[in-house]
Amino acid sequence: MHLNQVQVLLRPRNSWEAMDLGILLARRHAGLLMATWAAITLPFFVLLTLLFWQQPTLPALIIWWLKPAFERLPLHILSKALFANTPRFTDSIKAWPTLLKLQLLASLTWRRLSLRRSFTLPIQQFEGLAGAARQQRVLTLTHKYKQVPTWLTILGIHIEMALWLGMVVLLYLLIPAQLQADWSWSSLLTVSHSEWLWFEHLSNLLYVLVLIVWEPVYVACGFTLYLNRRIELEAWDIELAFQGLAQRLKNSPLLIVFALLCLFPYSDTALAQSAETEVISSASEELDTNGPRLLKQLLNSEQAQQSIKQILDAPPFKTYKITKSWHFNDPSSTEYTSPNWLNQLLKQLSFTIQSLLWLLLLVISVIMLWHYRQWLRAFAQQRQPRQQYNPAPKQRVLGLEVSSDSLPDDLVASAHTLWSDNPRAALSLLYRGLLNHLLEVQALPLSTAHTEDEVLAMSQNLPKPLQCYSQQLTVHWKNLAWGQQTLNHAEFVQLCTDWQQLQSQEAKP
Repeated sequence: MHLNQVQVLLRPRNSWEAMDLGILLARRHAGLLMATWAAITLPFFVLLTLLFWQQPTLPALIIWWLKPAFERLPLHILSKALFANTPRFTDSIKAWPTLLKLQLLASLTWRRLSLRRSFTLPIQQFEGLAGAARQQRVLTLTHKYKQVPTWLTILGIHIEMALWLGMVVLLYLLIPAQLQADWSWSSLLTVSHSEWLWFEHLSNLLYVLVLIVWEPVYVACGFTLYLNRRIELEAWDIELAFQGLAQRLKNSPLLIVFALLCLFPYSDTALAQSAETEVISSASEELDTNGPRLLKQLLNSEQAQQSIKQILDAPPFKTYKITKSWHFNDPSSTEYTSPNWLNQLLKQLSFTIQSLLWLLLLVISVIMLWHYRQWLRAFAQQRQPRQQYNPAPKQRVLGLEVSSDSLPDDLVASAHTLWSDNPRAALSLLYRGLLNHLLEVQALPLSTAHTEDEVLAMSQNLPKPLQCYSQQLTVHWKNLAWGQQTLNHAEFVQLCTDWQQLQSQEAKP
């Protein structure tokens, strides 16, 4: 791998920028990528369609399941094109069977549903790792890229479905309007099975055509994510910069000039000092490091060392502090030391005292909680949230409120008061009272879905007076509610009187 031949700028990018680079790379080589993908998928799809003509779902499912095998070819083309070695169409097709030999079974079984397939495929194809080595490599490369390849696959699924639905809608829009005029939803139910097979196989073909366009882009995005991660870990950009710097220095004429200056002859006097420098004998140059030196100065070496030592031994460079403390069994101490049995006894005694103190604290806590239990209970009750009062749900039958809370205490008097101004409300009040009586007193299982006739049918087993009254009141109510036929005053008074008689008879023991 020659980094100086790479066709893109090697630098660390964020994940979305790396995927943008993959889209640009796929667009640059779109012709070769789509042609090779179509060359290996379309014949295979036609063969599957002919074999499974009566099962149109199987060809599309098999093509979808074999996508990891097909994705190896565009990855091979992109890896060659990245380093200025774009293969030809025939060479790419010939290289595909060789690419399938590496861990194909794993790619089509337990790794098939991996959402990071686009990112881990280059690890498998380029590095050839398997087992624990591959797992460790995947963990290393996906340390910061766990979510991005997953989202790439999820977005890819949605893009595939959107493109496929778009192709189906486009096919529908291409149908002439004269043919669409004779269509109807009922006619679709009478379509024969053979005609449906043609439609489903055509839909599968549209899906295969969508894969020709989208799958190279998906593989390119995963490939550039893999490259970006290796650039971050292995510093390819820095290595490439150093290679360029070395190449520039190698070709620079300054290096030649510097080499000539180093080889240029010079005399000894060119680097010599002034003539006033005294000549020192070889014997004086070989003085011992511990011997006296600089004897003609104000301070010789020994005096200077003593002066430095005195300064370092005095404050603030060195400060002495004496501390005293009690301790047991100090080996450096010459004073009296206690025996081992005494030390063990003191440790046991210390542990016993600590245990008793903790036990005493626990007992005191329990006593305090028991003594103030009433206060704690009252405090806890005050802290509990107040329970909201939820009123009982109102009972409705035939869309009318029939619960006891919605009816007045004196039903007949309220009905007489309403009769002069609103006869419908007065009769409705009597009918609601009847329904309430049937529901709560007679315990009929009435519900809001029942009709007037169903209520009469359910009251057939009731006492005869109540059954007759129910039938009479229901007839008047239906005439008023549905036929707008108002009963006369005498009939209304008779209904009220009959209701009072029924109530009085049921009140008797």
